Amino acid sequence: MFGIKFIKVQPTTYLLQYRAGKVVREGMGLSFFYYAPTTSLVAVPVGSADVPFIFQETTADFQTVTIQGQVTYRVNDAKRLAALLNFTLAPNGHGYTSEDPKKLPERVIHVVNVLARAELQKLALREAIRASDAIVDAVKKRLVAAEEITSLGLEILGLSVLAIKPVPETARALEAEAREQLFRESDEAIYARRNAAVEQERAIKENELNTEIAVENKKRQIRETQMEAERAVQEKKHLLEKEALEAGIGIEDRRKKLVELEAQNTKAEADARAYGVEATMKALGKTDTRILQALASTSMKPEQLIAFAFQELAGKAEKIGQLNISPDLLRELLGPQPVKK
Repeated sequence: MFGIKFIKVQPTTYLLQYRAGKVVREGMGLSFFYYAPTTSLVAVPVGSADVPFIFQETTADFQTVTIQGQVTYRVNDAKRLAALLNFTLAPNGHGYTSEDPKKLPERVIHVVNVLARAELQKLALREAIRASDAIVDAVKKRLVAAEEITSLGLEILGLSVLAIKPVPETARALEAEAREQLFRESDEAIYARRNAAVEQERAIKENELNTEIAVENKKRQIRETQMEAERAVQEKKHLLEKEALEAGIGIEDRRKKLVELEAQNTKAEADARAYGVEATMKALGKTDTRILQALASTSMKPEQLIAFAFQELAGKAEKIGQLNISPDLLRELLGPQPVKK
């Protein structure tokens, strides 16, 4: 009504009121009445803004990659930004009179693009797709100090790179190469496992063979020990037999000597007896026969005396005409007869 209007902005909006080319009121979150025909309002959002970006660049080995991420910034000096870009509100208080507010994120993205290109051109494809953190650190450090950013009165709050991807053909080639590498690693793992199994089997066979060799050596040592023991026993036996033989020969010699000595003694005794008998016979040969018979009869038994008497009778048979012998005398001569049962 009569050109008087009311405006109220958010606390994250810096509002400047110009009148006759001069700032008459400024601040964040202001609300006031103003006369529209003579007043210009400039509203600069100072809250943080998240601006996504995606663009293609070329690596050091001339491979195209797509880099995708997001940059977060805020307006640190609203008056400087308002002096460089047109943030004037439309007469109705809704919207801007120019396209400059929409161009601000594009300017920030352009700076990010230039800095990211410089970093990607230093890296090969394989390095670039794995260097997102390094690229973020390098780009953010240079972005904060970039003149294009500070001259606009902006403050960089954050930068993130979500993905660095090659073109689909290159990605498939890398996938195929990585797949083949995985297959090779799998084959190598299988080979290593089989080789390890073969090595373990060989070690087991060697241990078994060594065990058999050790057992055979032990058996051989036992056999050698037994043979040595048997040889020692045989030697001892031979020694004992030799000693026994020698002892037997000595005993036989001694026995032979004893026999010879006994024979000599027997011969000497027989010679002595023969000499005694010869001497006796010589002495008896000079003695009367009747005396000898009388001496012999002194120790005879009665039957022997009777037999001797008959012998004398037989010697004088030519002088005896008749001799009668009674049965009783014969019975006595024959001795006692066994009793018949």
